[in-house]
Amino acid sequence: MKRIRLFTVFLLAALAMPGMASAADVMLAKATFAGGCFWCMEPPFDKLDGVVSTTSGYIGGHTKNPTYEAVSAGGTGHAEAVEGAYDPARISYAKLLDVFWRNIDPTVRNRQFCDVGDQYRSAIFYHDAEQRRLAEQSKAVLEKSKPFPQPIVTEIVAAGVFTPAEAYHQDYYLKNPLRYRFYRYRCGRDQRLEALWGKPE
Repeated sequence: MKRIRLFTVFLLAALAMPGMASAADVMLAKATFAGGCFWCMEPPFDKLDGVVSTTSGYIGGHTKNPTYEAVSAGGTGHAEAVEGAYDPARISYAKLLDVFWRNIDPTVRNRQFCDVGDQYRSAIFYHDAEQRRLAEQSKAVLEKSKPFPQPIVTEIVAAGVFTPAEAYHQDYYLKNPLRYRFYRYRCGRDQRLEALWGKPE
């Protein structure tokens, strides 16, 4: 207990020092995106400066305590999604939206690449009015500038309860790199993304 108190005093003192970040400066925001298999949605956000963490999980359903088995079987209403914690002082929500769009196929309903079902739908789950505004704005801009002829069907909906997925799903691409790369290739994800958006920069 004494160590915890001493650490707290030290932290508060550090934050009060000139040139140090204030508590408000280090407050993190949440961004939640569904883009098919959540294994494939963690990597593009993990590499961004300002994204502190990503968590794979389930959102948008009508049952409590969803599990991978239940969600992947369909019928729970949940989508596989990734929830990121990010520092708005280092990266904007608009940038996160840009990364999201270029890592999904926004032209299909209730599927992404080789995965079929509403649990694999693409969606932006906004957490406040500003996120909703920016999401709708980005979709409108994309509708005018998109390099493909099909309409964009990605949903923009309010975020509800987000349930983290089982531990073995978290950072799957790091824990099981060979299986991850095989799945991603077999699913045709990168091939379809290149057809939609062109070669990655």
